[in-house]
Parts: sequence; structure tokens; C-alpha cells
Amino acid sequence: MMKLPLFPLQSVFFPGETVPLHIFEERYKQLINDCRQEAVTFGIPVYIDNTISYGTEVQLVEVVNTYESGEMDVICIARQVFKVLSFENQMDEKLYAGGDVEFLDVKNDADEALRKEVLQKLEVLYDLMDVPFTKVSPKQFNSYSLAHKMGLSFEQEYQLLQIASEVDRLRFIKNHLETTTNVLQEINRTKTIIEMNGHFKNFDPLDYEDFKA
Repeated sequence: MMKLPLFPLQSVFFPGETVPLHIFEERYKQLINDCRQEAVTFGIPVYIDNTISYGTEVQLVEVVNTYESGEMDVICIARQVFKVLSFENQMDEKLYAGGDVEFLDVKNDADEALRKEVLQKLEVLYDLMDVPFTKVSPKQFNSYSLAHKMGLSFEQEYQLLQIASEVDRLRFIKNHLETTTNVLQEINRTKTIIEMNGHFKNFDPLDYEDFKA
């Protein structure tokens, strides 16, 4: 268990992801200044369904811009996924919130064959959508690296964040890709049928001498 400053947002950030933030509220200006001075990390719990239960610890990397008003553009890096155990609106007499969190025991237990299979299904999806796909080595691929580029809904991304096992995360993604691909293939088939309607067609003559009604 660990106590973290908390910055709730209606966004999901995955470990290893770059997190750009525009800071304008006084409490979060104070938070960023504390991060600069004390090298502390903070948590971004996901605000969903009027609750905060899971989120990601982030570390300040750079303050890109500071405006006359004190507002800031900052770059952070997402680190570990956590579960929120407690929440307080003001942490240790600070302006910003905080709370106790417990980090998930994330397991990187997937083999290369599963990573390769998911990548292939992702490439098929991109091809169906006619979107350029940049090849990725299965050895360099993990469930977090392209999580925002798979067409997952906000709710699905939040589900993915809570899964500790890489095998289970990749299976979750695989199931989503298969479902989405099937839907797109059916849409494309329907589109083709609609486009054919109204065109002159060559029909094969039927031998109906032996037909019975």
C-alpha cells in the first residue's frame, strides 16, 4: 500500500504511455510544483460511472510551457496500475486530492505466438478499415503498446487496465478484434450488395424442366 496524490480524469492511461496534460486548476498547479521540487509521482484514477477504483501512477518528465497565468503544459510517463483503497479531497493540507493505493501485480506471461496472433488480427482489422498499419515485431509488442489504436471503447480500455495477466489482456484484445472484424466484414458484404442493386446483371439460365411446385 502507498499514499499518492490523485488527479482523477475521465481518461485511461496505460503503463509506458506518454501523458500530455494542460494544468490550469490551482490545486494541480500546486501538485506539479510539488512533483518538480520533491520528485514525487502522482496517480490518475479513472473517473467512470461516478466512481474511481483503478488508475495509473504517472511521473512528471518535463514542463513544456509555463504561461503568465501559471498554467502549464506538462509531459508525464505512465508507470504502474493501481487500485484505489481510499480517497480524500485534500491530502496532507494540500489543495489536491490523495489516497491510499495498491499496485497491481502485473504479469508479463504471454509467449511470442500469442503476441504474433493478436498482431495479425490487428493488421486484418486495419486492412478492412483501409488504414495504414505499421509493422511491429512480436517481440516488441505488448497489450499496452497499441491499446488506444484497436478501436476499444472507453469502457473496454478501463476493463483492460484492470487485467493483471498479459495473457488475459491479449485474449481480451483478441476477442475484441475478432468481433470487430466480423462486424466490419458483414458491413462490407452488405455494402457490396447495396451497390449491386440497380445494375444490369447476367443471370445463369436455370434448367427448370424437372422443377415441381
